[in-house]
Amino acid sequence: MSDLTRRRLLLSLAAGAAAAVLPAGRARALAVVTGFRLGVAEAAAQDAVLSAFYRGRNFEPLWAGNDPVEVARRNALLSAMAETPLHGFGTARHDPQALLRLLTEARTPYDQGRAEVEMSRALLRLASDLGRGMLVPGETDPHIKREAMAADPLALLTVFPSEDPEVFLRDLWPRTPEYARLLRERMRLDQVIRAGGWGETVPGGRLEPGMTGTAVLRLRDRLIAMGYLRPTARARYDAALAEAVSRFQADHGLEPDGIAGDGTLREINLGPAERLRSVLVALERERWNAAPRGQRHIWVNLPDFSAEIVDDDAVTFRTRAVIGAVEEHRQSPEFSDQMEYMVINPSWFVPRSIIVREYLPQLQRNPNAAGHLRITDSAGRLINRAAVDFSRYSASSFPFAMHQPPGPNNALGEVKFMFPNPWNIYLHDTPARDLFAREVRAFSHGCIRLQRPREFAYHLLARQTDDPEGFFARHLQSGAETRVDLEEPVPVHLEYRTAFTKVRGGLQFRRDIYGRDGRIWEALAARGVEAAPLQG
Repeated sequence: MSDLTRRRLLLSLAAGAAAAVLPAGRARALAVVTGFRLGVAEAAAQDAVLSAFYRGRNFEPLWAGNDPVEVARRNALLSAMAETPLHGFGTARHDPQALLRLLTEARTPYDQGRAEVEMSRALLRLASDLGRGMLVPGETDPHIKREAMAADPLALLTVFPSEDPEVFLRDLWPRTPEYARLLRERMRLDQVIRAGGWGETVPGGRLEPGMTGTAVLRLRDRLIAMGYLRPTARARYDAALAEAVSRFQADHGLEPDGIAGDGTLREINLGPAERLRSVLVALERERWNAAPRGQRHIWVNLPDFSAEIVDDDAVTFRTRAVIGAVEEHRQSPEFSDQMEYMVINPSWFVPRSIIVREYLPQLQRNPNAAGHLRITDSAGRLINRAAVDFSRYSASSFPFAMHQPPGPNNALGEVKFMFPNPWNIYLHDTPARDLFAREVRAFSHGCIRLQRPREFAYHLLARQTDDPEGFFARHLQSGAETRVDLEEPVPVHLEYRTAFTKVRGGLQFRRDIYGRDGRIWEALAARGVEAAPLQG
C-alpha cells in the first residue's frame, strides 16, 4: 500500500468516525474533528496496540481537551513520569518536560491528534518499565532464565479511562514489600551522597583489636558515619569497634570475626554511589520478579550462599548453601519453579554435560577411572569397562550413561529436593561438609548443596506428617531409594541479589561473585541510569 493510499484510508476512517458523532451541517467543526482524528489515526497506525485502542473508541481523545477528567489524566501521567528517577530510570527515558512541550506546541487539530497518541505511548512505555523492567533478563546474562511478566497493553489502555488516574499509575510499580524498602534505601543513599559520603577511606592492611593509629581512626569515623558505631572519641581498636566491624561484616556476607582484613576494608571503602548502583540493579531485578512468591516458598540467594524457607514473609528455616562455581559452564542459573518431591537415598545420575566434559577424558586415559560410578548402555545394562575402547568416542558420540547408586559416599548425600526443570538443577545434601565453613561457597556444577538437608526435609514434611524426623529416619535406614511427594508443592526461587533489605530496615550487600549485576548495571547505564542523587 502506498503512503498516499494509506493516508486516504486513514482520512476516510477519521472522517467516518467524526460524521458518526457530529450533526450534519457543522462543516467547520467536522473539519477540526477530522483533522484531530486523522492525526490520531496516523500516529496510532505505527503501533498495533494503539491502533486497535483508538479504533475501538472511534478515535475519541483520552487526554486532549479541557474536561476536568482529561486534565487530571494529563497531570497524573506527567507527575508519574517526573517520579521515575526514583525508580532508577534515566531522566530522558520518561521526560515529562519533553511531552509537555509537545502538547503546548501542538497548535493544529492534526498535531493535537498526534500529541494525543504520544501521551498514550508514554503511558504504555511507563507501564512496561515499571511493571516488567527496562531490560530483558536473559539478554543481560544467559544464566538468567526468567521472563518478566507484564500487563497486556491493550487491556491496560482499555481499563485506564475508567480508573482514578493517580491510583492507577501508582499501582503500576511492584507492590512488594521489598520494592518499597529498596525505594526507601535508595532515598537514604541519596542523602548520604548529598552530605558528602562516609568520609575518608581506610588505608589497606590488617586492623585488629588493640591497635591505634591513623587507619584505626579512619575506620572508627567511617563506621560511625555508616551507623555501625555510636559517636566516640576513643582512638583504640577496642571491643566496641570490633563489635561494629562484626555487624558490618554480617551485613556484607563476610565472616563476622571483628577483624578488619583486606576483604572487610575493601567493602568498607566502597562509597555510597557504588552501593546505590547495587540498589538500582536490585530495583530492576524486583521488577522482573514482582509476582507473588507464594505464602510458603523457598528462597535461594546465590551471592548470599543461603537457602531459606519463608512462611508469610517470615524466614522459618535457614541454612548455608554451596552454589555453582564461577566458571561459565558451572554457574547456577536464576529461575523459579515448584518443588514437587524429595528423594531419600538418591542415586546420582550424572548429567551428560559432566560426563563428556569431565569423565570421558578420564576414561580415555584409564578405563577404571571414576570407579564409584556405574556405566550403563541405552537399555540400562551395566557395561564391562575392560571391553570398551573409550578412545573411540567423542563428546557427541559417547553412547553411555553414568550413575552413582545410593550410599554414604553418594554425591547427593542422603536426600535431594526436586523441582523438575530444563537445567537439571535441584537442592541436595553432600558428603563434602568442609565446604560449608568457607566464606565464599561456589564449588558445585550448578546445583545447590545444603548444609542442613535433614532439617530442611523435616521442615517441609512437618505439614504432612506428625513425626517428620521419624518418617525421614525410617526411609533413610531402609537404604532404598524412596520418592516422597510433597502434598502441597512449594514455589522455589533461585535469585541473585547483591543488595537486599532487612525487614526492620537497613541494607544487606553481597559480592557480585558471577559479575551478573555488573553487566546489568552496564546495560542500565547505557539507557541513561545514573547512580546520582535525585534532582530537586
